[in-house]
Amino acid sequence: MTERADSGLALGRYACWRGIWFEVVRPVAVPGVDVSTPNVARMHDYLLGGKDNFAADRAAAARLLAAIPDVAAIARDGRAFLGRAVRYLAADAGVVQFLDLGAGLPTQASVHEVALRYAPAARVAYVDNDPVVWSHGQALLAEADRAVMVQADLRDPDSILGHHDVLELLDLSQPVAVLCASSLHFVADRDEPGKILAAYRDQLAPGSFLVITHASVVAPEEDPDGDVDSATEVFSSASAHLHARTYEQIRQLLDGFELVDPGVVWMPQWRPDAGIQPAGRLKSLRAGVGRKP
Repeated sequence: MTERADSGLALGRYACWRGIWFEVVRPVAVPGVDVSTPNVARMHDYLLGGKDNFAADRAAAARLLAAIPDVAAIARDGRAFLGRAVRYLAADAGVVQFLDLGAGLPTQASVHEVALRYAPAARVAYVDNDPVVWSHGQALLAEADRAVMVQADLRDPDSILGHHDVLELLDLSQPVAVLCASSLHFVADRDEPGKILAAYRDQLAPGSFLVITHASVVAPEEDPDGDVDSATEVFSSASAHLHARTYEQIRQLLDGFELVDPGVVWMPQWRPDAGIQPAGRLKSLRAGVGRKP
């Protein structure tokens, strides 16, 4: 069964209709999903070469590429960083529980795939407030017993940490790694992202971790083309607006956590693999990993 492209909800390779799973070539129609407004998760999917996006998403991504030609490369670097961070947590820090906030659409080398390579007991709860992401994740994780997809808003820690599916998979009395990869810069100042993260931190067990990547404000001489302003303008018409922050503001998001070496740095500088060069520019996003003492 194949539906007309751009008619509704992107479900990736498989979809469920009236209890029946079937393979789809393009997104299938589901009432109530707005495909006319560019969606952050679907734009990111497009930049990574995915197919779970619509015309409005592709048009916005094209404007972003016109303003910042290496933005797709930066997205790939973001996936590479996340893989390195998860590898560190699973292989070196002994973490087997992961809570991925603002997870976005599943893609190659997803968190649970990387974690399971190094920790056979790893478990991952993916969280996103977008119905496209949730539906796609449900389909892809239908047969996975160590990963779950939860539809919720990362700005509501109590709802997420009290969610039945999260509690069924994760033991919050034991360390959990909370991942916020390219999600916090879509949280407005009025929503107080620092307080949101503090609420997660206070409910996590000692030995838990926080991982973040975040769009960063740079000095005018380091951004002569006004890339941050250009990106902010593109996202002004999307499902979530971009809020780039200074180094100090990003560092404060990790308050209460002990920074893992090398601290808060440009994303490609966080424990790079030997001989591997970043696909995009060095000064793209800031990245940091912290441990709750």
